[in-house]
Amino acid sequence: MARTKLEGLRVAVLAADGFEQVELTVPMKELRRQGAVVEVVSIRPGQIKGMHLIFPGKKVRVDRLVEHADPEVYDALLLPGGFVNPDLLRQNEQVLEFVRAFDRSEKPIAVICHGLWVLASADLVRGRRLTSWPGIKDDLTNAGADWFDAPVVRDRNWVSSRGPQDLKAFKAAMVELFAERTPLAPKEIKRQSAKGRWLLGGMLLAAAGYALHRTPVGDMVRKQLSSTPTS
Repeated sequence: MARTKLEGLRVAVLAADGFEQVELTVPMKELRRQGAVVEVVSIRPGQIKGMHLIFPGKKVRVDRLVEHADPEVYDALLLPGGFVNPDLLRQNEQVLEFVRAFDRSEKPIAVICHGLWVLASADLVRGRRLTSWPGIKDDLTNAGADWFDAPVVRDRNWVSSRGPQDLKAFKAAMVELFAERTPLAPKEIKRQSAKGRWLLGGMLLAAAGYALHRTPVGDMVRKQLSSTPTS
């Protein structure tokens, strides 16, 4: 059975009340479809409520509080947008340190819409190429970002998109970026280990053959073998 692209990857989805519904649920569904283990990390326990622009959306269960979440155990980060969600997140210093830890380790970050506010408040956007919801373009350029009006912008370990209209392109770019960090599945590790042992064995045999035919010790061995009487 073929591996999914993100098998074994652990992804943190950082969100709070007021997240844009489709910007969390659609990418999260794709991540799980591709085999990733996904956890919703937030600033309060229980459930957080989404929005459809200005209309109430559905609730999503929180898996872990940011104060108890260790960035080291995750391979990638997803930041959905919405008007209220990123504004709540960026006022929390533990959130800001959480996202800084991902960027320091050059782990992949996928961010859409107003989610860029969080990265701006963490003082991470200076000199970065990105896009966002057009309404926060000025906020990002004033923070030193190089802003583009495009469905997707990739800059090193970041991929960003403007909003729900770009979800199809965002999902594809996110999976491509995250796949670069996917750990090897156990079967692949076993295959690569066996291949490594086979190559090492071949190298040792080759070295032994060289020693037998190209060194003084080899000359002595050949001379001894040639002088041994046969029955």
